[in-house]
Amino acid sequence: MTLIIDGYNLLHASGVFGAERGLRGFEQSRIALLDLLLNLLGDDAAKTIVVFDAANAPDGLPGRCTHGPIRVWYAREYPDADSLIEEIVEDDTAPHDLVVVSSDRRLQAAARRRRATAVGSAEWLAEQRERRRASQPPPDAKPPDPGPEDVERWKRYFGL
Repeated sequence: MTLIIDGYNLLHASGVFGAERGLRGFEQSRIALLDLLLNLLGDDAAKTIVVFDAANAPDGLPGRCTHGPIRVWYAREYPDADSLIEEIVEDDTAPHDLVVVSSDRRLQAAARRRRATAVGSAEWLAEQRERRRASQPPPDAKPPDPGPEDVERWKRYFGL
């Protein structure tokens, strides 16, 4: 499964924004979103492409880079990220294995035409946060009692 995320669409749904305004603020916000995705996705991050608008981006912004295992694409040669995402979906040889995350109806329709899965940004984010929360132990959970082999190992470690 490949996850394709409409970057700014998910950014707005997440409420993760940098403290500064202007270009530096956009950069901080993108990094905060990508860090959030790393935390939420775990091993699935390696199967993720996040696409950001970049038609009027400053010089020096790369077309493609990575943030950890996440692939980050900037739509430099496209009017918007939606156009690049539509092309990715159209060109994919196994679209049934794609999940497109965007609340944009145009992208959802493009995904469904190719029999890819389309999920709204807010819904997807809520599902990922809940999945992550469910996989974490409760904060007041007591660690398991040590077994006999653990006790012996700690005795040896402390020379008892």
